[in-house]
Amino acid sequence: MSSPPSLPFDRPDPLRPDPRLRELQATGPVHRVRTAVGDPAWLVTGYEQVRRLLDDPRLGRSHPAPETAARTGRSALFGGPQGAFDTEHADHTRMRALLRPHFSPKRMRALIPRVEALTTSLLDELEEHGPPADLHAALAVPLPIAVICELLGVPYADREKFRVWTHAAADVTDNARSLRGLGELFAYGQGLVARKRAEGGDDIIARLAATDGVSDDEAAAMGMFLLFAGHETTVNAIGQGTLRLLAEPGRWRSLAADPDRIGPAIEEMLRGTGGDGTGIPRYARADLDIDGTHVHAGDLVLLDLGAANHDPAAFPDPGRFDPARPATHLSFGHGARYCIGAPLARIELTAVFSQLIPRFPAMRLAVPGEELTFDRATLTRSLTALPVTW
Repeated sequence: MSSPPSLPFDRPDPLRPDPRLRELQATGPVHRVRTAVGDPAWLVTGYEQVRRLLDDPRLGRSHPAPETAARTGRSALFGGPQGAFDTEHADHTRMRALLRPHFSPKRMRALIPRVEALTTSLLDELEEHGPPADLHAALAVPLPIAVICELLGVPYADREKFRVWTHAAADVTDNARSLRGLGELFAYGQGLVARKRAEGGDDIIARLAATDGVSDDEAAAMGMFLLFAGHETTVNAIGQGTLRLLAEPGRWRSLAADPDRIGPAIEEMLRGTGGDGTGIPRYARADLDIDGTHVHAGDLVLLDLGAANHDPAAFPDPGRFDPARPATHLSFGHGARYCIGAPLARIELTAVFSQLIPRFPAMRLAVPGEELTFDRATLTRSLTALPVTW
């Protein structure tokens, strides 16, 4: 019997899931694997199975014996169990109830003009600078940071500091570095909360700090989680989305000629990301059966959104870029844990591509695609640079 494959896969083509993942997927939806630190896990790659399990209360982020639980990596943030096993579901429900009003449809709609204005300003600078340019540094990084800073009430001037800390916290290869980054980020959040309690404000951290029953540490933790999640993932989505469009020059030009297709194209960009076998980590809270595979309580289960989004049973010819597909991808999750920031991410992506494509219809990659590099030490594995010209 062959040994289980080890994660993550290399993904030689950043625009497609690793071929080994496709081979696994062809044999069934559930697979025994080894994580990056050698621990056993189950990798779920089928669309229907991943969708169902994302909303299954028998899976969670906590573990009754976290010190012995299997780990995905060395990140202190996502490498192992999180939360209290006995109260996880109640704690999660409470946290979402606290955060949901700050991401209401009304608040998100009110944010649209500001996001559009920030995007325009960055594109003005890009045009003034002239080609060639690094779109990663010029747009993909600064826009999500500026937006989340304004939303949370974090000084934009501190961006270099917290960017270093979030990068360190997300390190999947160095636990000590990850712990230091997480500690620095939390201490920074505590300082912000103390300032908001003294001065007030109408941003998310100020409103959390003023909420009855929310401690300073809890407000700091939620604020810093939003700071991390609210920019790192969107930075990756902008970079990967742009790369996906520019990989075939005709694709970019066709959208420039027909801007009404940009919205559906964004959903197809979101479907296309991922596919290295990392997966969303969950721990079985009870024995369960996944399509004939018996999973024991305590086992690590990885829900691979990228593989699910490329399941031929759900997306015919999944490697083809097709904006006409129904937007049924799982990139923001599903059910009770559906990403609370998904509307904000869509607003940012819409602002970016609805302006970038018509304004730079001749944009193209400035280097061969195989020369692009990715930060494989961090959770999002985002581009390190995206050289373009026009």
